[in-house]
Amino acid sequence: MKTRELILSAAALIVLCVPSAFAQQSSTGSTATTTDKPETIAQRKDNQQDRIAQGIDSGQLTAGETKNLETKEAGVNKEEHTMRSEDDGHLTAADRAKLNNQQNHLSNQIYDDKHNDNTAHYGSGEIGQRREDQQDRIAQGVKSGQLTAGETAKLENQQQGINREISADKQANGGKLTGLDKKAINQSQNRASRNIYNKKHNGRTRG
Repeated sequence: MKTRELILSAAALIVLCVPSAFAQQSSTGSTATTTDKPETIAQRKDNQQDRIAQGIDSGQLTAGETKNLETKEAGVNKEEHTMRSEDDGHLTAADRAKLNNQQNHLSNQIYDDKHNDNTAHYGSGEIGQRREDQQDRIAQGVKSGQLTAGETAKLENQQQGINREISADKQANGGKLTGLDKKAINQSQNRASRNIYNKKHNGRTRG
């Protein structure tokens, strides 16, 4: 008799526990589904900038490559601004699709530029160290959002010009820089340094 009562009690307990277990499993499944959302437009922009910042910092991206990437990013941002201004600050489904397509193309170019044979070579000595320091400061500004895409493009255009100046001076002097060359390059980097500081502290941020 006692054995029968024990069996019935166990069966009742199983009946009570099973539905709650299924409910918990169902709830967990639905939570996993809702959290697996695609990136928003803003998240994609941040992700692209983080990848560019990492490429600058690692030397995988040259000043010229960064300039080109950020010029395109600035163009996408400008188009997004125009789209929003035409629809009370909102983006239509067609707008989002177009922007995502443009970001896909840009994403592919970031990957290609970071994995090609072109890398940043700064050289040794004071001149080389300054070139590397400037790129590190730009990378930090991109990563933190202190620099917009357009500002980064302008700064990297200036750095690309300095790099060409260094290359031309070396070619004219058997692969070396004269004292006058170094003085002129340092003056150029002083101007670039001020530009980096001013653009990072002008109140404009990546939005």
